[in-house]
Amino acid sequence: MLKIYQIFIIKFSLLLVGTLIISSFISYITIKSTMIDNNRNHLQNTILIMELNFLDIVDLDKYVLDVAGNSGLRVTIIDKDGIVIAESETDKNTMDNHGSRYEIMQANKDAFSYITRYSKTLQVDFLYVAKKSVYRGEKIYIRLSMSLGQIMHDFYDLWYKLVLASVFIVLIAFYISKKMSEKIVYDIEQITKFLDEISNKNYNAVVKTKYFYEFLQISLLLKNLVKKLSNRDKQKRKYTAKLRLMNKQRNDILSAISHEFKNPVASIMGYAQTLQEDPEIARNVREKFLGKIRSNGEKISQMLDRLALSVKLENNDLEIVPSEFDLRALSEEVIANLSSKYRNREIHFSGETVFVNADKDMMEIVINNLIDNALKYSENSVQVSIKENVFSVKDSGIGIKEDHIHKVVSKFYRVQKNTWDNSMGIGLAMVSYILKAHQSALDIASVYGKGSTFSFNIKNIVKK
Repeated sequence: MLKIYQIFIIKFSLLLVGTLIISSFISYITIKSTMIDNNRNHLQNTILIMELNFLDIVDLDKYVLDVAGNSGLRVTIIDKDGIVIAESETDKNTMDNHGSRYEIMQANKDAFSYITRYSKTLQVDFLYVAKKSVYRGEKIYIRLSMSLGQIMHDFYDLWYKLVLASVFIVLIAFYISKKMSEKIVYDIEQITKFLDEISNKNYNAVVKTKYFYEFLQISLLLKNLVKKLSNRDKQKRKYTAKLRLMNKQRNDILSAISHEFKNPVASIMGYAQTLQEDPEIARNVREKFLGKIRSNGEKISQMLDRLALSVKLENNDLEIVPSEFDLRALSEEVIANLSSKYRNREIHFSGETVFVNADKDMMEIVINNLIDNALKYSENSVQVSIKENVFSVKDSGIGIKEDHIHKVVSKFYRVQKNTWDNSMGIGLAMVSYILKAHQSALDIASVYGKGSTFSFNIKNIVKK
């Protein structure tokens, strides 16, 4: 298996070779393009200078030889029919007609035309620049050309230098990688020893990495892991305590339910036993006792229904079925029902007609619980109102202590714990669940000894 520094050298070498190939290609293209542009400008300027001397030229053959000798360029002059009339390097009589050459045809359109073309004879690229001109009243074409072989020479020279530099860099990288590998191996050995100590349950072991930040991070993570392992027993004890608390809460719930069922069950058993032991009891007394038994049975049934409903609400298992209805009308209906239950109490209602889009049955539970709660925990009249998109129920009862306000919406919590009122302390919890499902919340304002106000906002359910 390869070592770290060996893997590093291989990957670095591949990267360097790839970089060398790409840089060589880019260098070739760049150098060639730059030289072509520079030489093209040079040829264009030379043609312009040649045109300035045409008025004094008598012998074109001698003139092109002088220009070629002084500039090192190949000079060709072509007449309007494409016939070569002067040539610096080749016998003009053996040359083909140049009228179909690209640079000659293009010179009729542009001020200067140019092309790079490969010479089979010399096996090298040539740059040709041509310009249409006039000599003694006749149209002619001046064409200059030069070899581009120097570009490849410059390229190979640069590439050779790059190869030497690359080899030098590889040698340096090999040395640096070897030294780096030794440092890496040291840090890895430190971590390995530390893990071996931990496997032997020595949670006081120390790890000391020296060179690399990454290994330092690993050692810190390992130290945190050791800390977690050493705290495992504490966490287990905390978890055990939590389970005990959950069991206690469950027992408290069962105890609360059992307590609330005792009174109605005891009443049912008492009335039933009286009827059973005295078969000659008067008819009107029998009817009264049977009514009490039925009434207490209904109370138990209602408590079970309310408990089941609160569980569904808490688990979001109850589907909301919205409909449009008048909240004022629903409130008046609930107040009428409660007034028949609390005949000696007064419920004052104020509010205008407000149509809402909500689950009517659930909103009835909310209104009924809030008003019923106010009637249970107060002796004076109760104020119910719908004002500025806020439904509120106000009483002047015993009130709620400030540190108890956040508890009254908890299941099985009641302010007066020594009275049985068929509520089991889940009424306000149900109200909170229902209002949350309608994008609202129960707001409680209370002064101990003076009374409380329970309210919620209805702006999210008011019909637009």
